[in-house]
Amino acid sequence: MLALAPAALSHESAIIAAGGDAAGLNAKENGPIQIVVDAKRNLVRPSGVSLHYSRHLSDRILSHTNPPRVRLEHAVLDVAGEATSDFAAIACLSDVVQARLTTPDRLLAALAERDRTGRRKFIETVLIDVRDGACSVLEHRYLIDVERAHGLPRAVRQSPTMVGRRGYRDVEYREWGLIVELDGRLHHDSASARDADLERDLDAAVFADKRSLRLGLGQVVDKSCRTAFKVGRVLSGLGWPGSVKSCGPQCAMEECR
Repeated sequence: MLALAPAALSHESAIIAAGGDAAGLNAKENGPIQIVVDAKRNLVRPSGVSLHYSRHLSDRILSHTNPPRVRLEHAVLDVAGEATSDFAAIACLSDVVQARLTTPDRLLAALAERDRTGRRKFIETVLIDVRDGACSVLEHRYLIDVERAHGLPRAVRQSPTMVGRRGYRDVEYREWGLIVELDGRLHHDSASARDADLERDLDAAVFADKRSLRLGLGQVVDKSCRTAFKVGRVLSGLGWPGSVKSCGPQCAMEECR
């Protein structure tokens, strides 16, 4: 960076410097360092560096850090806005909030300061959902692709367990006594984690008379329509008076009937 000064870490490099997870950002261990410089400069990119130009360098960097870096919120918005997929954008936004590096409100405030950001409306919607409790990629996909798209009732998110092992329920349909837990592979691969999950399900059934469904990436991402139909069937059996709706002409829900 000394050869490019004044300059600052940006994008994934700035997030990692602020305590972010390199694996969650798909940042390669020997990948290029992300550096931002003023837009008026015209530099030759050194080897091992990805060079970005910005008209807002003085407003968005933390010059007192060593090395200087773009403010976390703006680095996150840069990565999410340039992500190769909506899934990757959601992951970036939700991961930094889960890690308590920032908050949805801070990210929304930073978004409001920016004239141009890729996926702007999508990012704003995701941040509002994260603020309202959809804390992970999987939880957001369940909310959008399973629950909302198919007319399931609105659930309570991140509610405390209240009985047995302490923790929070991913999704809870309180009126009908149904809990939906969403298991991403990252946090549910070990035997001890799996045991803790099953213990929570057992506690819910024994001490709170609640039924638990445990869904993974396949059910939420690859089979969202069929999953919505099945969750709706369970809710109907528990007294929900509504009905599951098709999400469109290509909805796979009809395959379950």
